[in-house]
Amino acid sequence: MKIYEELVARGLIAQVTNEDEIRDLVNNGRATFYIGFDPTADSLHVGHFMALCLMKRLQMAGNRPIALIGGGTAMIGDPSGRTDMRSMMTQETIQHNCDCFKKQMERFIEFGEGKAMMVNNADWLLPLNYVDVLREVGACFSVNNMLRAECYKQRMEKGLSFLEFNYMIMQSYDFYYMYQKYGCNMQFGGNDQWSNMLGGTELIRKKLGEDAHAMTITLLLNSEGKKMGKTARGAVWLDPNKTSPFEFFQYWRNVDDADVMKCIRMLTFIPIEEIDEIEKWEDSRINEKKELLAYELTALVHGKEEADKARDAARSLFSGGGDDANMPTTELSASDVGDGVGILDLLLLCGLCPSKGEARRLVQQGGVALDGEKVAAADFVVSKDALCAGVKIKKGKKVFHKAIIK
Repeated sequence: MKIYEELVARGLIAQVTNEDEIRDLVNNGRATFYIGFDPTADSLHVGHFMALCLMKRLQMAGNRPIALIGGGTAMIGDPSGRTDMRSMMTQETIQHNCDCFKKQMERFIEFGEGKAMMVNNADWLLPLNYVDVLREVGACFSVNNMLRAECYKQRMEKGLSFLEFNYMIMQSYDFYYMYQKYGCNMQFGGNDQWSNMLGGTELIRKKLGEDAHAMTITLLLNSEGKKMGKTARGAVWLDPNKTSPFEFFQYWRNVDDADVMKCIRMLTFIPIEEIDEIEKWEDSRINEKKELLAYELTALVHGKEEADKARDAARSLFSGGGDDANMPTTELSASDVGDGVGILDLLLLCGLCPSKGEARRLVQQGGVALDGEKVAAADFVVSKDALCAGVKIKKGKKVFHKAIIK
């Protein structure tokens, strides 16, 4: 099976322009393509996972990826999928985030001469003269068409700033610039980016003529991929200092039953033929599928050794064993607890609940256990001695956490 057909079989392709030409370029390793990443944090998260895996697949098939870091567009903020305006970041913060992104991407993509490239659109967007942008680029865009774009329509009720309104033009200019500078002939992005990407394709044609070839393709369910990055405690990061390998493993181990096979197809590198066989497993083997998904993705992000540790720790904990070496841990100071700390405060200190109200409800519903014993009352106090030895907290059926005074 060739790479384009594999992408379709894995459920990764949603919409394309010029499908026959795209198939030919991709299958013959002649695509130079880009995917953009806005540096809004100092770590990539699982919402970026699909794009990173796609870049890896296409590079393995001989195509050349360009990882575009949006150091310039981050100065504006993408309104796609937003109900409010993004907070403004300083250039120093943006640059720091860009540096962090590259380190993490290198686990997926091979950079170097003739291989993948990483570029920052701040290099060409920030020096632009605004009047020149209006004359040379803005003249190619219809305001009426822009307002019909889904990324803008959803913001019209609450208000769309003129700053954000420029985002489509800037993203389109990225493709136009890279087409000329790097021979970038294809762009990938999520469904929520479709209007912005079509803008880039049209800009190339209007500026360089109808014969200019620029392809556009979108990933299926990338908006769902972004949603993957959120949990009750915040984002699931690829940085092990922000989300431990054990927490990362547990996140994928706990995906909904209905999403397991979809995630295995889209995110793992297990051959399609094997996945087809896995899909035939009986429903009673759902936990095997989940463990397989969690292991494969943890190994991809953190390496096989960390994946082995996370899997072994999870098996031990769920079987009633005592291996807590790789369990997420909150280290408390003596001043945090005094002679002891109430269970509600402890849940907050460990980040297991966002508020005392939610912590109280969780305890009252029987959803909290300490060292294997269910906590019966919301006024339960955990002693300082117990915390010095370390206590294992179980939240619900699947979340384990350790608290210890250091």
